[in-house]
Amino acid sequence: MDNSKIQQRKPAIDKAHALSLAKQVLMTESGAITELAARLDRSSFAEVVSCVLACRGRVVVTGIGKSGHVARKIAATLASTGTPAFFVHPSEASHGDLGMIQAHDVVIALSYSGETDELIALVPHLKREGVPLIVITGNLYSTLAEAADIALDAAVASEACPLGLAPTTSTTAALALGDALAVVLLDARGFSAEDFARSHPGGSLGRRLLTRVSDIMRTGDALPTIDQEATLQQALVEISGKGMGMTAILDERRKVIGIFTDGDLRRCLEKGAALGTPVRALMKPSPRTIGGEQLAVDAVALMEAAPKISQLLVVDDEQHLIGALHIHDLFRARVL
Repeated sequence: MDNSKIQQRKPAIDKAHALSLAKQVLMTESGAITELAARLDRSSFAEVVSCVLACRGRVVVTGIGKSGHVARKIAATLASTGTPAFFVHPSEASHGDLGMIQAHDVVIALSYSGETDELIALVPHLKREGVPLIVITGNLYSTLAEAADIALDAAVASEACPLGLAPTTSTTAALALGDALAVVLLDARGFSAEDFARSHPGGSLGRRLLTRVSDIMRTGDALPTIDQEATLQQALVEISGKGMGMTAILDERRKVIGIFTDGDLRRCLEKGAALGTPVRALMKPSPRTIGGEQLAVDAVALMEAAPKISQLLVVDDEQHLIGALHIHDLFRARVL
């Protein structure tokens, strides 16, 4: 298709007006969250926290339409921060998914109007089963709020939509309230960064907090090593053959006594060192080492502290060589 025709179909944009409207939306929504924070002192928020902490089952979050999308996100945030939670669609609940809600669970229902038919239909079942119902709503006098064990006020003065119709400010407020709940619960449970990493093993934080040096280090025949009696020529062969840009020098008990890098090799050859020179006379003694059980991010920190270092020797408590790590290994493990 002719690109000129596509350009002709685009409506003209008043950039100044677009920027002004966008700022207005952000100010409206941020203002609503500020007002929500001010009202929190007078709300039942602490009761909600106590109710969820006392829950022996799971937190079931539900809502429909835009509130349903927010409910899904709240459930996901709770689940990833130490509070077992999942989302149930209220329409599907009436067609069999009610079986997913057990007596030891807690239900959090989102409805700005508080009059959502699909949610109201769930109330009799929850009451029969004795399941606590928490409602996040913009109307504390609504049917759902009156039926709830605890109702949280998420009312906003206006939607950011110029028509006052599309859920914008109201969904932002509900989402922020859900985030506040998740963070307070996280803190109350003593949920740590390590706990977070365990539930996010595929994410960058999970890799950084769970990957240990022993998981990615090179071992066995891939290790470049020579003994303390080796010559410069033998070091050259070992460095070239193992592709790590260095070789470890070991004593008769396989303890590390030094390291000889390709940089050292180049400088020795430039100075005319004989290939028969004992490498022990040329090596760097007491090289930087790391333990196999240390986190890979600790290896990153060591390398960053000495920018010219791109390899680390991995040793046990008695300085026996057990592995080696190259900066490329850290890149491949995606911890750098």
